[in-house]
Amino acid sequence: MFNADPEDPEAQSASELVPQVSAALDAGDGAQARTLTADLKTPDLADVIELLSPDNRVGLISALGTAFDYEVFSELDETVRNQLSEALPNEFLAKAATELDTDDAAYLIEGLDADDRQAVLDQLPTSDREALERNLEYPEETAGRLMQADFVAVAPFWTVGQVIDHMREAADLPDQFTEFFIVDPTFRVLGSVELSRLLRTKRHVRVDTIMNEDRHVVLASADQEGVARQFERYGLMSAPVVDAQKRLVGVVMFDDVVDVIKEEAEEDMKKLAGVGDESLADSVYETAKSRVPWLVVNLGTAMLGSLVIQQFDATIEQMVALAVLMPVVASMGGNAGTQTMTVTVRALATNKLGPVNAPRVITREALVGLVNGLILSMIIAVVVFLWFGSSKLGAVIGAAMIVNLFAAAVAGILIPLVLDHFDLDPAPASGVFVTFVTDVVGFFAFLGLAAWLLF
Repeated sequence: MFNADPEDPEAQSASELVPQVSAALDAGDGAQARTLTADLKTPDLADVIELLSPDNRVGLISALGTAFDYEVFSELDETVRNQLSEALPNEFLAKAATELDTDDAAYLIEGLDADDRQAVLDQLPTSDREALERNLEYPEETAGRLMQADFVAVAPFWTVGQVIDHMREAADLPDQFTEFFIVDPTFRVLGSVELSRLLRTKRHVRVDTIMNEDRHVVLASADQEGVARQFERYGLMSAPVVDAQKRLVGVVMFDDVVDVIKEEAEEDMKKLAGVGDESLADSVYETAKSRVPWLVVNLGTAMLGSLVIQQFDATIEQMVALAVLMPVVASMGGNAGTQTMTVTVRALATNKLGPVNAPRVITREALVGLVNGLILSMIIAVVVFLWFGSSKLGAVIGAAMIVNLFAAAVAGILIPLVLDHFDLDPAPASGVFVTFVTDVVGFFAFLGLAAWLLF
């Protein structure tokens, strides 16, 4: 059986278990597939499902029957989850939605077409349906879509004893929570009380006398990345979510924010490489469609770089070594520009770089580029002299290296800043333009200096 304990000699990874499960499902042996996956924890079962073929994913869920843990849906890759939502019966999805937290239930059915989504909602109990519909009203990647609609809220005049009795007797409380909120008659948040403090307080004490009034309240329309930054900055475990009228409508939990931080980091990394929001489960068509646009732009900028080389074709014909060394200058500039650009884009994404400190950071990066250029120019000059026996050629490539690394550093920070200033996402676009600058400057500096000094 699969076991997360690395010390267990019988432990199997998901990749080792998948062939056995697939073979059992292909043979129509649902009982064997159920036995193989019976002891898997939720994240491990999600890994197995993701590695199965689309048909076998549905087959395994059907084989597990009532033993299937609906929490698996919250662990699945978005593409796989959407594929399963389309393939599974609406009755099954409705049952899953009643068992999941509101935010996870919304993720499960948001990809369905309008008719199927409504069919699922119609099968839910009234309270669950209203909570889910309220969640789906908010745009994707907002606090309203991220929040859980289940929370505990009480009046300020309640005593500790009343709250404890309520939590023992009420049947519609969240499965897990660490605090409850104090609200006024219009459901505006007055404060919160952690359960640990509640249990240490006498029963007759009013909750408004022990509540924490300094709460970080989140607007339902707020971007989820901004919410994640608040959690990180202030060390929050949860935060109440309010609507435009400041009424309490939900709560964002720390575990949901961890997922957001991971997703945003992955998204920025993919965008830097010119890759869209894709996953390993996407089809060939979907994957190609997300990658082609920026490759086409990159092709255009590469052709412009080739035009620079064409201007010096006579110079290159007189010395073949220039053609040999051109890629060195261009690639070093590209690498240096990528370093600066990566740091800049990440700093912009986390609000660590702005108008206040931009001049200082620009100056620093320019000086770093200059220092790196000086160091690498000396190294490449020596290498070229030993290789081709020409001190002039070594001096030319060394000077070109200084110019290109300086230009790479400046472009690597200025291009993302300019794009961000015009409210354009710097992550996907910066790489193409930084590469264009380093190629053009590198070729022009190297071949221009060679034409001037060597002939």
